[in-house]
Amino acid sequence: MVQFDEEKQDERVRTLHRKEEEELVASLSRRHGVPYLDLSTHPINIDALRIIKEIDARAAKTAIFDVVDKKIDVAVLSPENEKTVELIGDLKRRGYIPEVFMVSHQSLEKVWSRYKDLSYSLETKSGALDISNEEIIEMTKRVTSLADVKKLIEGVLAMKRAYRISKILEIILAGAISLKASDVHLEPEEKDVRLRYRLDGILTDILHFDFETFELLLSRIKLISELKLNVKEKAQDGRFSIKLADVEIEVRTSLLPGPYDESVVMRVLNPDAIAVEFEALGIHPHLLMILKKEIRKPNGMILTTGPTGSGKTTTLYAFLKKIYTPDIKVVTIEDPIEYHLEGVVQTQAETEKGYGFAEGLRSALRQDPDVIMVGEIRDNETAVVAVNAALTGHLVLSTLHTNNAAGSFPRLLDLGVNPKVVSSALNVSIAQRLVRTLCETCKKKIPLEGKNKEAIDKVLARIPDSVYLDGIQRAHIWATVGCPKCNGIGFRGRIGIYEAILIDDKIEKAVITNPSERDIREAAKGQKLLTLVEDGVIKVLAGVTTIEELDRVVDLSSI
Repeated sequence: MVQFDEEKQDERVRTLHRKEEEELVASLSRRHGVPYLDLSTHPINIDALRIIKEIDARAAKTAIFDVVDKKIDVAVLSPENEKTVELIGDLKRRGYIPEVFMVSHQSLEKVWSRYKDLSYSLETKSGALDISNEEIIEMTKRVTSLADVKKLIEGVLAMKRAYRISKILEIILAGAISLKASDVHLEPEEKDVRLRYRLDGILTDILHFDFETFELLLSRIKLISELKLNVKEKAQDGRFSIKLADVEIEVRTSLLPGPYDESVVMRVLNPDAIAVEFEALGIHPHLLMILKKEIRKPNGMILTTGPTGSGKTTTLYAFLKKIYTPDIKVVTIEDPIEYHLEGVVQTQAETEKGYGFAEGLRSALRQDPDVIMVGEIRDNETAVVAVNAALTGHLVLSTLHTNNAAGSFPRLLDLGVNPKVVSSALNVSIAQRLVRTLCETCKKKIPLEGKNKEAIDKVLARIPDSVYLDGIQRAHIWATVGCPKCNGIGFRGRIGIYEAILIDDKIEKAVITNPSERDIREAAKGQKLLTLVEDGVIKVLAGVTTIEELDRVVDLSSI
């Protein structure tokens, strides 16, 4: 008895149809004078797919399956199709040299099916990683938690194809952007590689993965950051940018040799993260009123101080946005330009090309500015030029690396600025830190007692004016809990704590005597402004942050 195998029979029919279609296309191609190709066994260059979008390729019944420089191989169903002709004409206008082949429906479907394998990024000549594709924008919307990032990366790690590396990098960057991470850390350890994000100033573990994947990922990062692939024993610094819809996010890459492999840090300079309004910085209303007057002055210098990552640049940008009007000229010298300000002339300092802050500042002064922002005063030359600019009718905003507001005076003297002109040039010195703010959804009220009460009472006793304590309760503080909205951390976002010292007669006299920080603090007591610790304690009592978080940032044990 003969058994009828329906499945086998169907497969034979499909094979016959495919063969008939290929023969028909081969015959038509001779009529059109266009070469015929069967793509069922032909390799497809994934990068060629980037030239046109899938939706456009399908609409024009066309596919680009190979590219070498500007020469491209184009598969078409019919060379006389109106949309096909239009698309090929557009490719020629874009500078491509197309070679056209006639193919069957099934050949086109084979090429189109490879779009799903395509990395959603596009590397440009300028080293930009263009992730403006809708799929990536959708990814940034889907990634709302650390768990989402981990799940997506683990899903891609399970793939066995080379293109997964680009996808992993995209997920890492999309996750960093969505979760507002300031840095991405890839740290090779003895057995595997650890991925961490810096969220609200604190490093947070995401996941561990294998060395084989890391090596490929490292090569990809080096490639787009324009770094040397074969250099492993030296530190390297590079950069690339991500174009996401209308926003361009710069990423600074730092590689450091380590015992197991190179350690990678990608600093994500997201303009949205630093576009904070003046009133939302966290400055106490009393100091805010003073600073509003100071930034309206036509000349002098305003300095913000604090360690790296304390939000100094964000504060200066907020000042500039508040100052700017169409009738004044504002010029900035920055490294890097983190946020593009409308109406403001911004220039990038590039020390390796001989254009540092001092050179930039001298050039800016020739532009007839009213307000100048210098990213950082770090040497004698920049300090002297900035001080002279402040003395000659310009308002100068800049940053210094000191621990507190009082420290900026001895620092300027150390940089070789004449003590007699410091007090004439400087209007106000501000110090700041960033503390994480409690998640409003899950924070928990707890009684203020024990050591916490002792520490807070000690600080409150020092506050120079009782007006700061109006309406401040002293019975409770708040603690973290953790919920889905804050990724189980208990904090969401950060806010500044501030202190400031203004120039007055006492400060002026102290500066002449080559003072220490303590001398300046003593001379400033009469100004009755809050210190960093005092401003922080008021925020703790108001339920903005926790006492543990404040202690992490300013060390309450040293009071």
